[in-house]
Amino acid sequence: MSAADRPNAHWIQSFIEAQAAELDASNNTQLAYARDLNDFSQWLEHKAHFADVEKSHVERYLIWCDAQGLAKSTRARRLSAIKQLFRFAFEEGWRTDNPALQITGPGRDKRLPKTLTHDEVDALLGAAQDSAKDPDRTVCLMQLLYATGMRVTELVSLPVSAARGDPRMLLVRGKGDKERMVPLSPPARAALVAWLKTRDTAEVAALKNGTPRSKFLFPSRGKLGHLTRQSFFNLIKDLAVAGGVDPAKVTPHTLRHAFATHLLAGGADLRSIQTLLGHADVATTEIYTHVLDERLAELVLDHHPLAKDTGKKT
Repeated sequence: MSAADRPNAHWIQSFIEAQAAELDASNNTQLAYARDLNDFSQWLEHKAHFADVEKSHVERYLIWCDAQGLAKSTRARRLSAIKQLFRFAFEEGWRTDNPALQITGPGRDKRLPKTLTHDEVDALLGAAQDSAKDPDRTVCLMQLLYATGMRVTELVSLPVSAARGDPRMLLVRGKGDKERMVPLSPPARAALVAWLKTRDTAEVAALKNGTPRSKFLFPSRGKLGHLTRQSFFNLIKDLAVAGGVDPAKVTPHTLRHAFATHLLAGGADLRSIQTLLGHADVATTEIYTHVLDERLAELVLDHHPLAKDTGKKT
């Protein structure tokens, strides 16, 4: 079968399978590639097959994306996916060139990550404590997330074996199956102990009804076997409302940002925060340095001799 005889969907599927097999791309990464490339394929319609796409097609597609009001970061990600698809096609011998290779991306908006104040985090934790539904689980989820800065996928898919024995640290499996150790705060450890007791009691009762044991810390009857990201997203929004925090500010990721921001403001160094967050490159972590501006300004105003008003007149 020639390259032109293979439908665009086959190109996309083959590319994604190669990313998973060769680069160990996560399921979320694979889904993102599929969404972006399917969007490009739908835009092409009868304009061209992937085998016949030219540089002008890609440029016009990016212009169309801009007209739809898509953010620079989204357009840059889509161009990256297209470039990688055609690089794969070149390596497979399906094309003799990469039509997107010399196209410069739109860049990314330099936006600071949304975060939460100490008071807002306290309000969320308080709302979790007062939760009427599964309070032990809710408190444990919130305490673990704020204490460790885990990604929500890492949190909801934690194996229960990682939490046994009242650990001082948790072993977390992150992107690319890379493992890292994250320390637990005393409140997080206490919440973990309380939730394990509740969880194990419920599991023993379920075993009597023929339900098998779950390997996850936060089990669910869904097909994944554990609490889903969407369920936790909805939960945290409800906690925001209950705690009097603007729900628009609150997502699992803003708590991860709060973890990093509050650590840095408290004096932690970037390398340590990079390790705790599981960032491959410290450049990714450097975005949090914005929180130092206020602290450094206060330091100068408080201690620099020329910043003090002596009251003397010249």
